[in-house]
Amino acid sequence: MTTVTIGVASRADLSARFVAAMNGKRQGSFISFATTDLLFKTLSQTRWQIICEMIGSGPTSIHELACRLDRDVKCVHEDVRALLNTGVLDHADGGAVVFPYDAVHVDFMIEAQGLESSRQREDPQNS
Repeated sequence: MTTVTIGVASRADLSARFVAAMNGKRQGSFISFATTDLLFKTLSQTRWQIICEMIGSGPTSIHELACRLDRDVKCVHEDVRALLNTGVLDHADGGAVVFPYDAVHVDFMIEAQGLESSRQREDPQNS
């Protein structure tokens, strides 16, 4: 089974993976986004539906995909174009598209941002 990990990775993370791969350490397949905001913007609910429908299904035409999802072909085409532009889907022969993986692992962490400054705004006597 070929699994892809979709997640958030910094430039340092990507560089470390590259160096490890150049040293012969298998890294697996990754689709990385710079921020969680970018991941969520790119992988909307309708785009996740496309990915889920295409997992392990081989090359599929946009028309066939729209029929399977019971969605308008034009809307599916727009979503597919966005997924192609970000490297989530690949082009296949005859105008079809393919998601070349059998499974998806999603990996990212959300941490508190600016927690200390938020607390100071809530309690001005601490300033």
